[in-house]
Amino acid sequence: MIKKKGRQTVEFTDPVYILSHAAIGGKKEGEGPLKDDFDMIVSDDKMGQKTWELAESSFLRTAVEHAIKSAKLTTADIDYVLAGDLQNQCAATHYAIRDFPIPYFGLYGACSTMCESLSLGSVLISSGAANRVLCATSSHYCSAEKQYRSPLEYGGQRAPAAQWTVTGSGAVILSTEHAKCKITHITTGRIVDKGITDSANMGAAMAPAAMDTILAHFNDTGRTPDYYDLIVTGDLGRVGTDILCDLMLREKTDINSRHRDCGLLVYDRMRQDVHSGGSGCGCIASVFSGYLIKAIENGKYNRILLTATGALMNPLTVSEGESIPVIAHAVAIERSEI
Repeated sequence: MIKKKGRQTVEFTDPVYILSHAAIGGKKEGEGPLKDDFDMIVSDDKMGQKTWELAESSFLRTAVEHAIKSAKLTTADIDYVLAGDLQNQCAATHYAIRDFPIPYFGLYGACSTMCESLSLGSVLISSGAANRVLCATSSHYCSAEKQYRSPLEYGGQRAPAAQWTVTGSGAVILSTEHAKCKITHITTGRIVDKGITDSANMGAAMAPAAMDTILAHFNDTGRTPDYYDLIVTGDLGRVGTDILCDLMLREKTDINSRHRDCGLLVYDRMRQDVHSGGSGCGCIASVFSGYLIKAIENGKYNRILLTATGALMNPLTVSEGESIPVIAHAVAIERSEI
């Protein structure tokens, strides 16, 4: 059952459960602090494909296969797939999901897509329209650089505030069946644009949207930061994390001790030279589908507010000097005793 809370939040009085999950990482991700939390590390970031774009499809396909196998299900048991990526027209996802005979919704929220898919998937299940929904996203460093900046062969110098797009994918299966993790609330974001035009400083562009959605969640639910063990953002990186925490303090809401960012968790910034940290659809997807869900299942954390941010620009709008509109979606996830 769905219950509206305030302007932007929905409560699921009958929780939606996370039945299974899978996280796939590339070579660089397998050298980072969360290497043991990936279900599979791929040493060849091209996965035997002839292009980076098809390689990304292979990452997503592999995550979907792992999630279905982990749940001991078949494709016939999945009612819908909700998925997307950063490529033009979500091509990586389309080419991956064409191999699965499952009804499909293609989504685009940039790096917020994982929380968008979790939100819409939860609504489908809670409404009775589905019993099992598979949510997934992916990204690839090489395909993202090629599309948004310049091919790797160009050898352009990266700005200090720039982030490193995660090569990886994450997938979860939502279900009505009881499991150790449950989704209790979603807070849908509003587009926020503070006039940032520097696409190499995504943290500065995205932090205000993260603040807007997190504050909306607290206002709608009456909760405070200490309700959660962690308040996790998608990929603000070092720059965006500092900005977000400062903005929250200005609103008299202190999240410093509980905030973590997936872009800072997935890499060792100093050792791996990723500048401000990780980014991309695959960033929050793989960290959540691997490390965070396992930490909830194992009892390390009981309540997490997962907030994914997405920059809703494209290469053309950036080249034309347009500012960067941003969205952030939040999902409240809690440990469930079976």
